[in-house]
Amino acid sequence: MRFSGSSEYVATQDLMLAVNASITLQRPLLVKGEPGTGKTMLAVQVAKSLGVPLLEWHIKSTTKAQQGLYEYDAVSRLRDSQLGDPRVHEIRNYIVQGTLWQAFAAESPVVLLIDEVDKADIEFPNDLLRELDRMEFYVYETKELVKARQRPIVFITSNNEKELPDAFLRRCFFHYIRFPDKETMEKIVNVHYPTLKKTLLREALEAFFEVREVPGLKKKPSTSELLDWLKLLLAEDIPVEALRSKDKKTIVPPLHGALLKNEQDVHLFERLIFMSRQQR
Repeated sequence: MRFSGSSEYVATQDLMLAVNASITLQRPLLVKGEPGTGKTMLAVQVAKSLGVPLLEWHIKSTTKAQQGLYEYDAVSRLRDSQLGDPRVHEIRNYIVQGTLWQAFAAESPVVLLIDEVDKADIEFPNDLLRELDRMEFYVYETKELVKARQRPIVFITSNNEKELPDAFLRRCFFHYIRFPDKETMEKIVNVHYPTLKKTLLREALEAFFEVREVPGLKKKPSTSELLDWLKLLLAEDIPVEALRSKDKKTIVPPLHGALLKNEQDVHLFERLIFMSRQQR
């Protein structure tokens, strides 16, 4: 299996190399990068490109590693015992398979996405070391060893909210998705809006990168926010001239709420751009 890109996802050469390296090494691909740079979508597109199922495990702050393996539903078993349900005599009826178990049990290879691993407790990655390394785990309630029938292609994403343990990092192939340059960004936009007029695209990208380059922003706009902004510009039929305006009253781009997500950044952008225009 080799990933060679997708018509719906612009993958750089080094990103395709990273995906194929992780498949060859049979190690999870740990993908980092700014929010909105397509980390999650990468797993979706790889699964689609390779023609294999996708299993997604979206991590929250309360997620425990055990939930990815299985959970024993003791509450349901107690309730059924009170109701005289004969199912209570078989504990397997109350074992709920997690996403990892589903991936291990699959007859053919699958893509397994563990999304935003850094949201969970610091011990979460360590708790999955053995399972991801040996591709097996033990079910204590049924005294059963579950082994992967086919090794899944594992993608793990992180937004760098927490440092990941060294022991976990050693078991992964790592890739950082750099923020796209203007040329790559134009290709990404063309995938989503192939009929977008070149003049509007050029002016929109100029305005977008001008916003990103403002020093001191709390949150720089991402690729996904650019796509949202372009969708709004098209929906509202905003003319190209509105993006070129040098009027002091329209310093901030139209519909900027898709790009700037807090009032401090809006004020900072207004102040710095106003000052730079005054100096011209």
